[in-house]
Amino acid sequence: MGEVTVPKSRFGRTLWTNAIFAPRTSLGFMRVDFVLGTIFVIPLTQMVFFAFVAHLGGDSVGFTALGNAVATVTYSSVFSVCQTTDSEKWQGTMEHLLVSPANRFALYFGRGLIPILISLATVTTGLAYADIFFGVTIRPSVIPGLAVSVVLTAFAMVGFGLLLGGVALYLRTSIILGNIFLFAGLLLSGVNFPLSALPLPLQYVGYGLPLTWGLAAIRAAVAGDSWGTLSVLWAAVAIAAAVSFGAAISLWQVFERRALSTGSIARF
Repeated sequence: MGEVTVPKSRFGRTLWTNAIFAPRTSLGFMRVDFVLGTIFVIPLTQMVFFAFVAHLGGDSVGFTALGNAVATVTYSSVFSVCQTTDSEKWQGTMEHLLVSPANRFALYFGRGLIPILISLATVTTGLAYADIFFGVTIRPSVIPGLAVSVVLTAFAMVGFGLLLGGVALYLRTSIILGNIFLFAGLLLSGVNFPLSALPLPLQYVGYGLPLTWGLAAIRAAVAGDSWGTLSVLWAAVAIAAAVSFGAAISLWQVFERRALSTGSIARF
């Protein structure tokens, strides 16, 4: 008998299907109240809290408010996306995913599309709060550069969330991992104080986080820095996004090969 060939699913169909259904299943955050809370409530409450702390400490409220306006992107792009792994395992869909003929890049990138859109909306709302309530002036002339910075940051952070989800394939749960990097971003990415205020070893760790470069690009855009400066920062954010997506797919592929060779994911 000849070998039976299973046709590969079309790239576009796989991408679109995962973009639509993944948030309702493995990502689990398509409830209207969750989305609205993530976009409108979390940015304001986080910004108010840290701005009040900065005010009590005599620090710049504007600096802190702008940092937290961007840092709120981690809830939808890192913490939620990272939990993809847990959902696939506990819902019993991981095995079906591993034997699917679907294009792997379309599959993994597709599940990040909705989080990217939610991340864009979250950061945009946070920036509006910073301008309206916290004295951060966003001039019309800086909006084009700011828009590019926000889009690149959203892509980079969702890629980082998928990367953590790939690491969590080899762990019992992704929740702890997501929480670690959720709060590490607040400490090591220049959100509430300049990165230069940290000890040198922690600065190096901070430079390895996509949020650090995305926030630097957004701060530079708001400050009206030159296009040359912005281009360098955009390149850094784009590299962080590409590395995160590439590493995430590589981790999933290694996991897939090991699971197929052993016939089980129980050991993971």
